Amino acid sequence: MNMAMKDLITRSQVSAFRLARHHLAGGNPADLATLCQDVCGIQSQVTSAAHMSLWARAHNLTRAEINSALWESRTLVKTNCMRGTLHYLAAKDFAIYISALKTSRTRRALAFMATYGVTEKVARDAMEAAIEALRAGPRTRTNLNQHVLSQVKVGKKARVWFEKSWWGVVYLGIVDGLICYGAEPEKNISLVRVDQWLPKQKRVSEQEAQQYLLRSYLRVYGPATLQDFSHWAGLSVLDAKAAGNWLNEELSEITVEGKKALILRDDYAQLRNSALEGRQLRLLPNFDAYLLAHAEKGHLVDPRFYKRVYRNQGWISPVVLLNGKVIGIWSIQRKGRRCSLEIEQFESFSKIIRAMIEAEAASLGRFMETSWEIKFHR
Repeated sequence: MNMAMKDLITRSQVSAFRLARHHLAGGNPADLATLCQDVCGIQSQVTSAAHMSLWARAHNLTRAEINSALWESRTLVKTNCMRGTLHYLAAKDFAIYISALKTSRTRRALAFMATYGVTEKVARDAMEAAIEALRAGPRTRTNLNQHVLSQVKVGKKARVWFEKSWWGVVYLGIVDGLICYGAEPEKNISLVRVDQWLPKQKRVSEQEAQQYLLRSYLRVYGPATLQDFSHWAGLSVLDAKAAGNWLNEELSEITVEGKKALILRDDYAQLRNSALEGRQLRLLPNFDAYLLAHAEKGHLVDPRFYKRVYRNQGWISPVVLLNGKVIGIWSIQRKGRRCSLEIEQFESFSKIIRAMIEAEAASLGRFMETSWEIKFHR
């Protein structure tokens, strides 16, 4: 790893670099699989927010195209991944993400289930029964749970967990990359076998996969620390440091306004030459990938407004992002047939900024196939 470089990199350069890599600045069109691959997955526990995250990076996109990529062409796949949360991934990267995170996620899953009386044997028996049940095709989570629990001997306490937990009988199957989410009926999520849903996946070793994951992470979120990578991926700090050691020759340590961080050596020249061109404004939805990747958030939001963005119980507000900094939050309010896009300002907005927000809101309205009035508040 290169020694730390002098304090030559500014926050403005970092923002310009990240915005470009996130497809949030300038014209850099890409297909849906490339968008997901470039930002290391789109968090998707709220479907509408996931769709808006993709729209924020490709304003000509339609929701029908996203659904087609997920459920028809299957160039995207939906599964639980980083931090155990739902994500859209590029299907060609599926096996890599599973392999990179599998050991730590399995350890965490078994420890979690054990607190509810679920032994490893019972968990694996349930997984195998679920995989066998899915041989005949997709099933809803409720249907699959009921079927498996009628086949597998489960203690009373464990049964309560299986019945009430979101994960249910598919927990280890998803962690192992054997089960993922399939076509979604109107209200009930369906689960499928990966070997029936996706093309045959190439096996990747854990070491190779973690190197790939760290390299991909730094390519879009760098400069960053290994602690940031651990926080984002849901890996232990020891696992993150091991990945850093394996990738040692590809990394450089730099200083950004007094703080040390890592960058891919091949990206240093672009970072050094990055500059914001005019104003780059985006409306990002809750849980957008741009807001999730670093343990410390001072580069994103003023401490006074931190709790307005990063709320209790892991909820993250939709934000107004200007040149990589949060300058406000937004929400959609419905009263009967009337709909309004409410903008809460963290600072005074100039007429130019308001006009840019209105243009973004109009584009988002077309994407959501709805119309609304825009209201600004302090």
